[in-house]
Amino acid sequence: MKKFIQTLKNIWSIEELRAKILFTLLLIFIYVVGTHIVLPGINPKGLEVLTDSSDSGILGLINTFSGGAFSQASIFALGIMPYISASIFLQLMTVLVPRFQKMQKEGESGRKKINQWTRYLTIAVTLVQASAYVKYLQQMSLGSPAMMVPGYGGNLFWLTTVIVLTAGTMFVMWLGEKITDKGLGNGTSLIIMIGILARLPESFGQELVSKSVRTGQILIFIVEIAILIAIIMGCILLVQGVRKIPVNYAKQIVGNRQFGGARQFLPIKVNSAGVMPIIFAQAILFLPTLFNFNSAINESSTGQGIRDIFTNPANVWYMVIYATVVVGFTFLYTALIFNPKQIADNLKQNNGFIPGVKPGQPTADYIGNIMDKITLPGAILLAFVGILPGIAQRLGVQQGFASFFGGTSLLIMVGVILDTLQQIETQLLMRQYDGLMKSGRIQGRTVTQASI
Repeated sequence: MKKFIQTLKNIWSIEELRAKILFTLLLIFIYVVGTHIVLPGINPKGLEVLTDSSDSGILGLINTFSGGAFSQASIFALGIMPYISASIFLQLMTVLVPRFQKMQKEGESGRKKINQWTRYLTIAVTLVQASAYVKYLQQMSLGSPAMMVPGYGGNLFWLTTVIVLTAGTMFVMWLGEKITDKGLGNGTSLIIMIGILARLPESFGQELVSKSVRTGQILIFIVEIAILIAIIMGCILLVQGVRKIPVNYAKQIVGNRQFGGARQFLPIKVNSAGVMPIIFAQAILFLPTLFNFNSAINESSTGQGIRDIFTNPANVWYMVIYATVVVGFTFLYTALIFNPKQIADNLKQNNGFIPGVKPGQPTADYIGNIMDKITLPGAILLAFVGILPGIAQRLGVQQGFASFFGGTSLLIMVGVILDTLQQIETQLLMRQYDGLMKSGRIQGRTVTQASI
């Protein structure tokens, strides 16, 4: 405890670090306040039907990322999701399109061009999603007329809502960029994490109340907390898991000076794809529910069973399909972002080689084989983490609290917390203070790839 207090004093004594922490907290506070500001024309007292309809599927994912702002019809209802969608698309383009590959290799100027394209694409995506959200609000208001302010609707409501939602998303994107530039870094990830954590107290309280009103259930709640802690430790291992390949560098003599000759390690992550496969899988399973089938079929037991397969995380078939899609997308996304040939060429250009492996294509094949071997267990573990909320629901955990037993929420929280602690520890070590841990360094997701 004494060491912990001393570490906090060390953190506060560093003026630059203290300014970054306060600046980050200020922008996060502004974001949290914005999530509670309701859109013009919406009656806050009539939002129960909106809350009930946005608990699962891709709507649940958007609501989670926005800290509940989606179900509250807030000015930040779309949150940072349009920016994430645009960033993922541009990231794929840098792999598939030569023009974007060239921009990426231009250094700082290329990065600025890609960021500018991302902003433009974010506006386009936000306009589309905002229009869809307006239609969603109008459909929900049919079942709950009290949700809309009397006399406020039609084209005026559509125009003002689209403008406000677009401005809100761009403002949230600006907050994330400012946190990255002048705060603790990883601004977008921090905003997502705050949105997820904002729902934790309410979900925790609901689960505690549901267990406390039943005789003997409080012990089950304690067991749930213990299991949750164990799952968090497993997610930390999944985020930090790295396979190190030894690399030797040949000696070079330039004039009277000798360079190279040292041994280093090439880190390869067990989970290079991050949470992207889980996000893709949730979007894929939500697609069948977008089609309007015959109302008679929808109301039949067969139609309800089919819909349950694609919308209910506790459904066994949902979990089987979900896990299969996650494993498949893990391999696909890893193949897109991880290029063994490029790594082999970089090693060759820097006179590096893997002991016992010839430079060039044999090195690329060797790295690719290792990547395939460690991706499979990583993909299976990622799929298991993804279906844990459904398993928790089947065991009697409330739906809101069950979402913290795995899936996107838990992986993002663990990854972002580790990244933030790594940033703080780096500042401490640069000024010759003790780090946050007694031994070793905290590893975030930035070992081999950027955060979300």
